[in-house]
Amino acid sequence: MKTADPPRLSAIPLATWERDGIKAALRKAGLPAADVEAPALHFWRFETPDLAPVGFGGLEIHGEHALLRSVVTLPPLRHRGIGSAIAAALEAEARIAGCSAMWLMTTDAAQMFRRLGYESCERARVPAEIRQTQQFAVLCPASATVMTKSL
Repeated sequence: MKTADPPRLSAIPLATWERDGIKAALRKAGLPAADVEAPALHFWRFETPDLAPVGFGGLEIHGEHALLRSVVTLPPLRHRGIGSAIAAALEAEARIAGCSAMWLMTTDAAQMFRRLGYESCERARVPAEIRQTQQFAVLCPASATVMTKSL
């Protein structure tokens, strides 16, 4: 059985004043949105070639480490490979920024990220720069699965 090709998406960087859409999508998905307007965070809106919005995602860069932030697919479009395509696009952005590792925390998408090559890891293994982020230290629950991937 042939697997479907990943969706082709365009990534549009969001300025801090353009982040209302991602905040609304994150809240609706039950994901943290408290720090979305922080200027050090990088967020993108993802669209199909016909300019239909499909989701959002972000990165927090700390030296050679990137924290994958807030990957969310709009509800009517879920389970079509869009989240995986967003994650792949963000990995490419992290590589461009000189990162050698991605980190993330998830409460419900560990299976998807495992399919993308991420591995669960102990919190003690997470670099200090990532442990000190608001996402790691405050916003995500201690029960979240911590995962990493070498880039």
